[in-house]
Amino acid sequence: MNQLETGAPAPSFWRRPAGMALATAALIAGFYLLREHWGHVLSYWPYLLLLACPLMHLMHGHGQGGHGRHLQAPGRTHNDKE
Repeated sequence: MNQLETGAPAPSFWRRPAGMALATAALIAGFYLLREHWGHVLSYWPYLLLLACPLMHLMHGHGQGGHGRHLQAPGRTHNDKE
């Protein structure tokens, strides 16, 4: 494992200067690419939006237990009345 001498874990790649520089360069390149090709992107916008839906389900469905695994307080059920 990558740890500093104090025992704390090393910062992630995106928190390091090289990662921040890469993210900044990618944002700037993306901005200019989008600015130059906005007409093409705008014509495909509905398809890109529809493509984003299944991708969001794939990315967000695996975290925090997924669907149907909600935790309940011990000793409580849906039928309990207060």
